[in-house]
Amino acid sequence: MRESLAITITESSQTGEARRVAMALATRLGFQETERAKVGIVVTEVANNLVQHADGGVVLLRTLNQHLAVGIEVLSLDKGSGMVDVDQCLQDGFSTAGTSGNGMGAIRRLSGLFEIYSIPNQGTALLAHLWSDSTPHPPEKTLEIGAICLPKRGEDVSGDAWACVVDGRRSLLLVADGLGHGPAAATAASQAVRIFQDNHHRSPGAILEAAHTALRSTRGAVLAIAEIDFEQQSVCFAGIGNIAASIFSFTKHHNLLSHNGTVGHEIRKIQEFSYPWYSNGLLIMHSDGLGAKWQLDRYPGLSQKHPSLIAGMLYRDFNRERDDVTVLVVKGMGR
Repeated sequence: MRESLAITITESSQTGEARRVAMALATRLGFQETERAKVGIVVTEVANNLVQHADGGVVLLRTLNQHLAVGIEVLSLDKGSGMVDVDQCLQDGFSTAGTSGNGMGAIRRLSGLFEIYSIPNQGTALLAHLWSDSTPHPPEKTLEIGAICLPKRGEDVSGDAWACVVDGRRSLLLVADGLGHGPAAATAASQAVRIFQDNHHRSPGAILEAAHTALRSTRGAVLAIAEIDFEQQSVCFAGIGNIAASIFSFTKHHNLLSHNGTVGHEIRKIQEFSYPWYSNGLLIMHSDGLGAKWQLDRYPGLSQKHPSLIAGMLYRDFNRERDDVTVLVVKGMGR
């Protein structure tokens, strides 16, 4: 499941719905019984925290795949009072809402990966990863990926899509936005993903050319493809349309260039651009369902967090809500 599942939490009765959705996903993914129970506890505690400490928020669920392992990402977003001291809030028995204060500690203990980003008076993002078995799952050695892909409100499917292929010394990343929204847009985006995966051994420009031919029978899409070469410390990028892409390091920022057009219908020029990649670099790509006026430096310390927290904060604050939205964040792990 590349798309995220979003469960809005505004009152206590909705915590049960969040738990049911998460347990159903865990069952579908083949979680062992003990690990499935952990998913239920974590999602319940996360949803309860949104009600008790933040006056509501949203829980996002996403399937994780790492080698042969499968897991679930739980991402909680709110605009509540935030945390002045995150470490103190994680201590069992600490509470600002008159509860037992054990929920955050339980989430951390049960999760394979656990991170929080919080700003006082601005809200909190909480991330937890849970896996289908009890085997330890160390982080990826080259890239960490965070992604949110959601349909326009009222639609069942997203006309956006994203994909990643790791191919030896390089990784290729795609964000696609089918024109419009709904099933026809989803068909175009899915076709773009298929062509991307079938042609991952080729360059970004060559993949775009293949997609242009393959998408002629669809309503078309805008696409951006980034190829990160770890040995050359470079990024080869090609895009058609308004998929935004940026590279960040501790000291540098590059906005990546795309040409106008619609893949499958009208393209005037396909051109590859080369940019430097950094051992701890950050690549952010998103569809136009996310507003373009975000600035990463307005979130102190966020760039050092897991990419899913970065994607979550940008989605929380800049989601336009009238279109499908995809935010893909990739972080280099150093070599």
